[in-house]
Amino acid sequence: MNSLKHKILIFLALFLMTNCSTLGIGGKKEEKEEVVVKKIIEHDKKKASEQYKGTFFQGFGKSGGTTYEFATSNVLWRATLNTLDFIPLQSANYSGGILVTDWYSKDNNDESIKIEVRFLSSELSATSIEVISYKKKCKIQNCSISKIAKNFNEEIKLKILASARSLNLRENSKK
Repeated sequence: MNSLKHKILIFLALFLMTNCSTLGIGGKKEEKEEVVVKKIIEHDKKKASEQYKGTFFQGFGKSGGTTYEFATSNVLWRATLNTLDFIPLQSANYSGGILVTDWYSKDNNDESIKIEVRFLSSELSATSIEVISYKKKCKIQNCSISKIAKNFNEEIKLKILASARSLNLRENSKK
């Protein structure tokens, strides 16, 4: 009986040792998975850059490349960054024309806001940007997210446009 238990233990030990890599414990399989993930990410980046070809953002970069000068040449982009500099950014994609802040709460930990700015054109006009904001209210472990009223969005938009006009005037006076 004792020898049967030993044989079973040895079999299980050998089985586990030879199958560790298939269980994700061994280094070779993890390395292969990492390579696959990197390839997927590169494919997604390439697909995203192809998706934005032909949009108004293409004119700000070098032709045929993916280097964009949108952030430095567009006063709306810089004005938006200046206006929302008190909120941490979650995502800022100037080649895609979108800026999203992280959830922000000044004093009240139960409520926070998130602001999304979409750049619709590179011109300095009220129709060039769209502001969408969200409010998150949490009570114990239940949270609800809703859009904030349009007047709040318009207020943010007007601040961005005022800042952009000011930047534009400063730049033009230097010329």
